[in-house]
Amino acid sequence: MRLRVAVLFGGRSAEHEISCLSARSVIGALDPERYEIVPVGITKEGGWYLLSEGPPEARDGDAVLPAVSPQAGTEVALDQRPGSRALVTAGGERVPIDVVFPVLHGPFGEDGTIQGFLEMVDVPYVGSGVLASAVGMDKVVQKTLFAAAGLPVVEHRVVHERAWRRDPRAVAAEAAELGFPLFAKPAALGSSVGVTKVRGPEGLGAAIEEALRYGRTALLERAVERAREIECAVLGNDEPEASVPGEIVPRGHEFYSYEAKYLDAGGSELLVPAPLDEPTERQIRRLSVEAFRAVQAAGMARVDFLLGADGALFVNEINTIPGFTRISMYPKLWQASGVPYPRLVDRLVELALERHEAERRRATTR
Repeated sequence: MRLRVAVLFGGRSAEHEISCLSARSVIGALDPERYEIVPVGITKEGGWYLLSEGPPEARDGDAVLPAVSPQAGTEVALDQRPGSRALVTAGGERVPIDVVFPVLHGPFGEDGTIQGFLEMVDVPYVGSGVLASAVGMDKVVQKTLFAAAGLPVVEHRVVHERAWRRDPRAVAAEAAELGFPLFAKPAALGSSVGVTKVRGPEGLGAAIEEALRYGRTALLERAVERAREIECAVLGNDEPEASVPGEIVPRGHEFYSYEAKYLDAGGSELLVPAPLDEPTERQIRRLSVEAFRAVQAAGMARVDFLLGADGALFVNEINTIPGFTRISMYPKLWQASGVPYPRLVDRLVELALERHEAERRRATTR
């Protein structure tokens, strides 16, 4: 009997469209002889819709990326009785599922909220649990944990919206302590949404306002001189393994921005494996596993690094639901490490069921 895999995508996030792109690739990689695929699109308003197929494919050069439309399917809800494991239509029709593959980037999908919901109704799901998902979404908290674990992080400052409104001069003074250029970014978002490179004091205000459009906290980070952007993929539960590292080289863009990632077909070049000396590669792979364990991640994660011109290496962030689009680094890194895309997706489903079974055996009463 085929395993019924509900692929969740879209969602109430500024990364909605990127989630749709990732889901298209995941659905295409699931072997229809092994899995019955149940595509579930979540609109930007939060409605769940059972679709006959995944989101449409994006075409190179499209200025507008695909999104979930309510007209594309039948509205459903997840049965909230623990162990029922089914989607239910308004008419009462039930669609059984065995495991959920959440391909949801950003808030309400990658931040522990959907993970907590699935835990409550006892549905196995791919990826990290509530704690690691929440930490992985919050760049401020993860940097605190990385530093506590002895991992190298870039000097940074946290900007709370209330402090910025009350005393912008004090915030500007903190930014000056970091020095320019610096990066301003939302504390809890990904895909480079809301990220600005700030060259001097005159651009700081607009950059902070842009970051605060997406949340109540912004992060200011010192720009690492001539930094190389290195990424490493991690796979596993209790015994995680790191892939070969890869490097992202922006083309025609100053940094790996949203436009370079998703809207400009030639906006970046992915070097897999990254041209690194052996000691640096070993260090990156070791730090990737340490970062994975520091946030108590499970299943998958991508750990991003900045490698300075002087050889200094910094853990930049961890992403617990990395992109799965055709240009995404995570599957490419595992492909280069000997794990082809279909096998990678298989392994993630296996890890989800393995983790759920291990948790199920734990005592819930004295």
